Amino acid sequence: MAKTPLDEIRSSQVWRSIFRHGYPDTERNRTLAALSNIFLHLHPVRVRKSGLGVRYTWCMGGLTFFLFLVETITGILLMFYYRPTGDAAYNDIAALRDHVPLGVMRELHRWGAHAMVVSVWLHMFRVFLTGSYKPPREFNWCVGVILLVLTLLLSFTGYLLPWDQLAIWAITVGSNMARATPFLGHEGPGASALSVHGLPLIHSSDDARFGLLAGPLVGEGALLRFYVLHCILIPFVASILMAVHFWRVRKDGGISGPM
Repeated sequence: MAKTPLDEIRSSQVWRSIFRHGYPDTERNRTLAALSNIFLHLHPVRVRKSGLGVRYTWCMGGLTFFLFLVETITGILLMFYYRPTGDAAYNDIAALRDHVPLGVMRELHRWGAHAMVVSVWLHMFRVFLTGSYKPPREFNWCVGVILLVLTLLLSFTGYLLPWDQLAIWAITVGSNMARATPFLGHEGPGASALSVHGLPLIHSSDDARFGLLAGPLVGEGALLRFYVLHCILIPFVASILMAVHFWRVRKDGGISGPM
């Protein structure tokens, strides 16, 4: 039987260097397709049907990841129009709302952030109610708690970027809590223990709050630092931990199902 052009392509070295398994028409080939894909291999090949019920999982984990993708895409689009400087930040936000085509992206980003915080809390609540934090899943529970904190930090750092009075005073109040950071804030527990010849090592000019704001008050330096944290550092760390989170779900036997 003569080979078709499609058969010639599939038997070529280039094709076999990319796809190292057959067409996923059998259970074995479907398994190989999942295990050999850099994205699909994070998920289990088989899952319990009982663990996929919406009334059990609430789909909050998948919804949170979807919202993270929405925030990433809309955030990248907003970066084309936003400048993190004291003179331009507020005007750029106003232009995004009133003049920039598809300015609705800013509202999608804003409301998506609120929805992501709610979905993360509901996901953690569901995991707690169903006992999915128990062995052997306790490590993944700890990863999830860290992701919850990072989600809250994303909202906190993004709150300053509109650069209006509400944002500036909200960050002023929020950043004041950094003064009580253990060993790193000049008013925190353990700060007085760090001293040389009776002189404290941590002062208001070099503690956690000063490092967060790049100065004694919320200014342009704080805006730039919050922009870098919000757009680069925290999303990068969160992406790595989400990959670990998905991988641990697979290693722990898939989505936990009802007893």
